[in-house]
Amino acid sequence: MDDARVRRFAAPLREQVVDLLREAIVAGEFAPGERLVENRLCARFEVSRTVIREALRQLESEGLVAMVPNRGPRVAVLSAEQARSLFEVRGALEGLAGALFAEHATDEQCAGLESALDLVREALAGDDARERLRAKDAYYAALLAGTRNSVVPVMLRTVQARVQQLRGFSLGAPGRAGESVAELARITEAAARERDPEAARAACEQHVRAAAQVALAEMARRRAT
Repeated sequence: MDDARVRRFAAPLREQVVDLLREAIVAGEFAPGERLVENRLCARFEVSRTVIREALRQLESEGLVAMVPNRGPRVAVLSAEQARSLFEVRGALEGLAGALFAEHATDEQCAGLESALDLVREALAGDDARERLRAKDAYYAALLAGTRNSVVPVMLRTVQARVQQLRGFSLGAPGRAGESVAELARITEAAARERDPEAARAACEQHVRAAAQVALAEMARRRAT
């Protein structure tokens, strides 16, 4: 419960609750289709109903929450077709981001990507789902920072918000953590060391294809049980 409490001296309450609730959904604490009861969320995060409603509206805009008429907010449920479409778009955008990073990133940004990869290795060696996702988010933030393109990060973050649950599925699959580290290492090598745009693009696209395959299989398995 301590991890779910907001820190009132830090970011605005709504932003903190959005981040905490997003992490809880992605980590599987709330299942797809599960009702999000406002009173319980108020007690969990120790905030007002107004803050909870604002947070739910934000997550609805990201595609993680669905407002069902006469039934209230629920965790959104993605169809397999929607998931495949999102991964296709994510692959194209991440490939472009990798190529742009290789072309434009500074030496400092390259070093930052290397450091972010080290954090991913450390996080994925553990079992904390939240830390794994935070480390992956930090890696992508470092990658996007080096693109020198103001549009790609906005578009990619929008898509990534929709596939957050699926990232949780893929990273939680047996053996996937090690594969993911190897794929990110190849992206880092191509983009930050070799400075090869096409190799970086290909590495990013391969990473997304592998993640999609695992996530879609895990989605099918969970719905069959």
